[in-house]
Amino acid sequence: MPSDVQKNLQEKNAAYAKQFTQGSLALPPAKKYLILTCMDARIDPAAAFGIDLGDAHVIRNAGGSARDAHRSIIISQQLLGTKEILLIKHTDCGMLTFSNEDAHGLVVKNLGPTAAAEIASLNFHAFPDLEAAVKEDVETLKKGATVAADVPISGWIYDVKTGEVSQVV
Repeated sequence: MPSDVQKNLQEKNAAYAKQFTQGSLALPPAKKYLILTCMDARIDPAAAFGIDLGDAHVIRNAGGSARDAHRSIIISQQLLGTKEILLIKHTDCGMLTFSNEDAHGLVVKNLGPTAAAEIASLNFHAFPDLEAAVKEDVETLKKGATVAADVPISGWIYDVKTGEVSQVV
């Protein structure tokens, strides 16, 4: 039996599909850029950053981590032709509220030693300073061999209270 969340997905998708007219968009993003941002439910990248369907790749993960997104960034650039990266972290991010040790301890407490062993070497990429984390991730991308030196990479902070972005680097 489908959950309420699954039922909602089916109903909302049916309504969306009835009026969907953009099935012929090309696979590569038309505007050749990608946005890396957090998975936080308070961020609507399309609305907040003016992205129309088919314009850009939007990569989302906890904290908008460049290290976590590495595989997707390579695919976006090397296979699908994106030429610019906008990294956007946000205020009031959950990644500011814990450490790796906290996350590992929570897994042990909630899921037990087998799960703990599975994630023993996992870095959750938590960060104590938002602006420093933006700078560090931009620098990681710029120094890496998998992003071409001529690719513009900028770092931003989105304010979840006002909806405004400000450029850090």
